[in-house]
Order: sequence, then structure tokens, then C-alpha cells
Amino acid sequence: MRWNNLFDDLESQLEHELSAEDIDVRVEQERLRLGRLSLRDRLLSLHDQSEGTGFTVRVEVGGILLRIAPSGFGKDWVSGSLIDETSRKLQVIVPFRSIGGVVLDRNQSSSSLRDRNSSPPGGLSDRLGLTFVLRDLARRRCELDLVTASGTFHGTIDRVGRDHCDLAVHEAGTPRRESAVSHYRIVPIDQLLLVRL
Repeated sequence: MRWNNLFDDLESQLEHELSAEDIDVRVEQERLRLGRLSLRDRLLSLHDQSEGTGFTVRVEVGGILLRIAPSGFGKDWVSGSLIDETSRKLQVIVPFRSIGGVVLDRNQSSSSLRDRNSSPPGGLSDRLGLTFVLRDLARRRCELDLVTASGTFHGTIDRVGRDHCDLAVHEAGTPRRESAVSHYRIVPIDQLLLVRL
């Protein structure tokens, strides 16, 4: 009878140790998964979970807190509608490296950590960098504002290099014509905080 108790006790200890080891492995795997998350992953996770519910996020760009309703994600940028007190519907492109912080509530914070493995693989836009988007805006001759730490410059992008773009600066609401261009400005892409359309 005592042998049975001894074997039961040993079996119980072994099960406990195996289950504790399994828990430790799962905790370590979760810690490694969280360590690989990027800001893009967290914002995409929030966007995926709130599809169709008007998800907005508050991001700090250049010391200013902006409320954005994300609509597209690229490799190194997020685009969406700028939500402000005016009734204007401004579209913005924000490079991830220019985001100084993201303000989340408790639910958003925990939701942003969820695993996206079940999400469908990303499309082409997930692989497109900011320079590709700027080249498309140049091709379309879009009138826009480039916001940098040095200031905001209005005009039309003429061309985009590997690490810079040429902006033909002109008055807002004026089409880009040679006679309307006051000057040209070369803007390093790594200095861009925001592109406002």
C-alpha cells in the first residue's frame, strides 16, 4: 500500500514538473513573439480587429498629436484620413519612423499585441516603400504639403530620387505651372514627418 502511495506521489511530481516546463516554454515563446513585433504589426493588428468600425488611432508626429483613421499600410508608412475639428477630409501619409508615439487606451493596447498569424497574407501595398508612393504622387501631379521638422512646404513633387524628392513650391490651389512655381526644394525623405493631400 505504501509503495502505491510512493509511486502515485512520484507520478504526480513528474506531471507537475512536465506541466511547469511546458508553461515555461509557452511563456518564453510568447516573450520571443512579442519581442519581434514592430509598430506596423501592432497597428495592423488593431486595424484587422476593428475592420468596418471606424478605427482611429492617435499618433504623435513632430510633437503634435494627430487622430488618424488608417486605411492603408505599406512597408514603412501608414495612410489614412486625418480626423480634426474641421469638416475637411484630408488624406495623410505618415512614415513609421516619424511617429514619436502612439496613444492607446487599455483595450487597444492589449488588442495590438494579438497574434496576426491567422490574418491573410498582405498584398502588394505591404511591400511598397514610401519612395514608391511619392513617385506615384509625382506621376499624378498631386498638389500636397510636405511636413518636415523645418516647416511645411506646399507644392507638387516633380521627381523622386533614392533618398530625396524635388518639390516645386507654389501657392495652394494654384496648378503647377512654371510661372506659378516660386522655387524648387530638395527634401530628404528621411526628414519627412507627414505628407498631407
